[in-house]
Amino acid sequence: MATPGIKPPVDPVRWQPPPSVALPPPDLSGPLRVVDVGGHAPEDVVVDGDGAIWTGTDNGAIIRIRPGSAPEVVGNTGGRPLGLAVSRDGRLLICDSHRGLLRLDPATATFETLVSEVAGRPLTFCSNVVESSDGTIYFTESTSRFHYEYYKGAVLEARASGSLFRRDADGTVTTLASGLRFANGVTLSADESALVVAETTACRVSKYPLTGSGVGEPVPVIENLPGYPDNISTAPDGRIWVALVSERNAIGEWLAPRAPALRSLLWKLPYSWMPNPRPVVWAVAVDLDGRVHRQLRAADPRFALATGLVEHEGKLWLGCIGSSTVACLDL
Repeated sequence: MATPGIKPPVDPVRWQPPPSVALPPPDLSGPLRVVDVGGHAPEDVVVDGDGAIWTGTDNGAIIRIRPGSAPEVVGNTGGRPLGLAVSRDGRLLICDSHRGLLRLDPATATFETLVSEVAGRPLTFCSNVVESSDGTIYFTESTSRFHYEYYKGAVLEARASGSLFRRDADGTVTTLASGLRFANGVTLSADESALVVAETTACRVSKYPLTGSGVGEPVPVIENLPGYPDNISTAPDGRIWVALVSERNAIGEWLAPRAPALRSLLWKLPYSWMPNPRPVVWAVAVDLDGRVHRQLRAADPRFALATGLVEHEGKLWLGCIGSSTVACLDL
């Protein structure tokens, strides 16, 4: 994997985080079945047509877990794989923070770069991806300023530097939205009439109606979440699963509207001293009107900081950045 190198500078701005509104009491709590994948921080999970679970770890490994089999490394991006999607033809789409949007052919274990830059600017934090039934690919970039290894810099800066992109079948890439606050998970509504996008630091999930030329104005699905939304996925019943990586960070949100110099000073400390998310296993399922239908809230020493999720055959699979495992919950 590419090494983090020297910590990049930050240029903070004043920003007022949104209010926090409590969710209904959770109706799911476990127990979790945990699978060690042999690599740290399996950030996202997706399922292919054969029922195998795919994930990627922070050493670049792309891992497949076939039903009844041990995890196997299929390839290595050489970067930091984040969000994943299974394309129509069974190949795996991969957002890599260092390399951009990739595609893996599982049959040959070969990688293809689909998008490494947009309008002449290299992608910095390619985050999550989804493909429509006609082969159009939609993907996010959380921030144009930091790689994954320094994601806390984007949070500390409070700059809206995330984007939503479309890649057409001929390779043309179009910017659909910019100025997003840590654009993260992206999925399609069940009828493919809208894109659903999570903005982590804005604590909201929005839907963008798809139009002939791009997208319409965003419509809130759920706002003022009490935690930070990460990756999202569309459930078999059309509801949207949202992974909440942690509770809101009181210190960071107290600092955001105050003098930027305070955060510049904080950034001079060792990166490991920056405020950390609190470990939790948290996910909600909402409909496109924002009504919460299911909520998982649990604690497990073997699994923490849920960042990706997918529902398959009555089970919810979860990825995370707080351990070396993926988890499974019977719904």
